[in-house]
Amino acid sequence: MTFTKPLYLKIGICSALHLMVDGLCLCCLYLLAPSLSAQRLVGIFLTYNMLAFLSQPITGVWADRMKQRHWMLLFSVMLLALAVLTTALTASKEISAIGMPIVAVLQGMGNSLFHVWGGKQVAVGTGNDIRSLGFFVATGAIGLSIGYVFFSWLLLCIFVIAISLLSVFYITIDTESVGITNRPSTKRYEVSTSVICLIILALMMAVMLRSLVSETFTMNLTKCNAVVLLIGGASMLGKMAGGWVAYRLGIINSLAGVILLAHVCYLCRNQSLTMVLVGLFAVNCTMPITLYLANAVLSDKEGLAFGLLAAALIPGYLLSTL
Repeated sequence: MTFTKPLYLKIGICSALHLMVDGLCLCCLYLLAPSLSAQRLVGIFLTYNMLAFLSQPITGVWADRMKQRHWMLLFSVMLLALAVLTTALTASKEISAIGMPIVAVLQGMGNSLFHVWGGKQVAVGTGNDIRSLGFFVATGAIGLSIGYVFFSWLLLCIFVIAISLLSVFYITIDTESVGITNRPSTKRYEVSTSVICLIILALMMAVMLRSLVSETFTMNLTKCNAVVLLIGGASMLGKMAGGWVAYRLGIINSLAGVILLAHVCYLCRNQSLTMVLVGLFAVNCTMPITLYLANAVLSDKEGLAFGLLAAALIPGYLLSTL
């Protein structure tokens, strides 16, 4: 399809929001971390991650049914703003007893709403263009790294103000142009319900495996700030490049190439940081491919497709920690 300037702008805004939403969530959690015991910190992080990822199939169904999806973005921004306010109150000890779990819940739900909204908007607006999907999902990785390395009250304020302004700007240009709210022609695959379920299950298993492999790549690294940023950068570039590689070479050829590269790097991961970063790059090249296939199979249900694949990340993460 032919991309117009407004459509490029909307994809860029969605991607920038993705970076800042993930960065804001991690920034809040790490600002509260010094006042938490190790056991309670683990509990807060698990609460956030469970809500942020495992709730996405539910919020994804809501996104598919909503005609005015702008409300989902506004609800997300409102929840994230409340999380920032609660973080400030908790840090000042005014509601410290109950504030920390409230922050995790508000962030988790705000994060969940944003991700399915953004995934749906980009998929619908671009006709499930694999390059655009890769660009949108990529920025979250570097956002997490930035939130972890540079967390501060100043950064948190910048994030929440920028998210609010960009969201208003996005809604304004979206209501003034045709762009992303109309559905371009999308390649669809007509198959039976049982086949669809099997394909989605296979894609979820692939996502779980990717999450497990990604975590094991970095498990033995000493994660200083520079390494964290390099990991985030390699993951981001992999997701971006994966969409373009698949667009140019085809899905089968791309998967064969990146899986072979990832396998070689995995075997040599203990030899150098370079092998780890290249391996992470290769593994993350598969992300836009799995999302593209899920959207193609679940036509008109891109929110559910995004949510199911996001939920599949958690089992892989938990397995890697064990």
